[in-house]
Amino acid sequence: MEQSDNLLNRLNQQYGSLSKGQKRLSDFISDHYDKAVFMTAAKLGAEVGVSESTTVRFATQLGYDGFPEFHRALEELVRNKLNSIQRLEVTYGRIPQEKILDSVLHSDIDKIKMTLEQTDRDSFRLAVDTILHAKTIYVVGIRSCAPLAQFLSFYLNLIFDDVRLLHTSSSSEIFEQMIRINSKDVIIGISFPRYSMRTLKAMEFANNRNAKVITLTDSIHSPMNLYSSCNLLARSDMASIVDSLVAPLSVINALIVALCMKKQDEVMNTLETMEKIWDEYQVYSNDEINYIDEKVKVRLKKPEEEDG
Repeated sequence: MEQSDNLLNRLNQQYGSLSKGQKRLSDFISDHYDKAVFMTAAKLGAEVGVSESTTVRFATQLGYDGFPEFHRALEELVRNKLNSIQRLEVTYGRIPQEKILDSVLHSDIDKIKMTLEQTDRDSFRLAVDTILHAKTIYVVGIRSCAPLAQFLSFYLNLIFDDVRLLHTSSSSEIFEQMIRINSKDVIIGISFPRYSMRTLKAMEFANNRNAKVITLTDSIHSPMNLYSSCNLLARSDMASIVDSLVAPLSVINALIVALCMKKQDEVMNTLETMEKIWDEYQVYSNDEINYIDEKVKVRLKKPEEEDG
């Protein structure tokens, strides 16, 4: 969030030294940052009646290396300022009805590509190593991030002996579930804009008890990184009624695969045991499916028998 605050501060502090055209840019961005974030330098300039070069100079005048860096700061501003109603308005304003499917899928593809380009491989390896050596693994994700936390904990349970998915109906219950967390343990916190204070408080609680803290979030400026020793970043949709969690799920998939590769023998033994249990208790029972098929066949034959 620091970067977004810096953008607003820079606009305010340098407003008096800007040219007339740059002041128009500053005014437009301050009043319509939700629209400006989807504009190129040329389109932004055209919107306020200045040239593309003036827009680029405006970015450098504010202290950014160029328009791309300025635009990233603008994205951070939008990411943290828009509420759900504003996100819905922005989405409806930029995606035609007939283009929704294409736009959403292409947007998700872009999020994965950006995540792939920006992911710190050393942080990923550190996360894998930290989880491997933890005594107890805690996982927390609130609201729209809850399915990600459930997915991750489900597969971690197939790999490790002690995995605890924190149930989050209230803040006090989270702390009660974490009462024994210590320096031998790790907590994985998952949160994307708008960031959950309960997730943040859980990570603060763990950090105060010297547990390792891993975050999966969208930006180095995310408040989720305040207490973490290892940050995994994945791009999420920044202006939509539905947050895109495709890229975060891909990172979780990669994390699970990496952990499985490190513990191949244990995972194989667990899966062999699970297959026997599934067969014994007909969790995935072919017999049950065949029984249903036979019932259907009998029902189909009855009219023919009656006619005879």
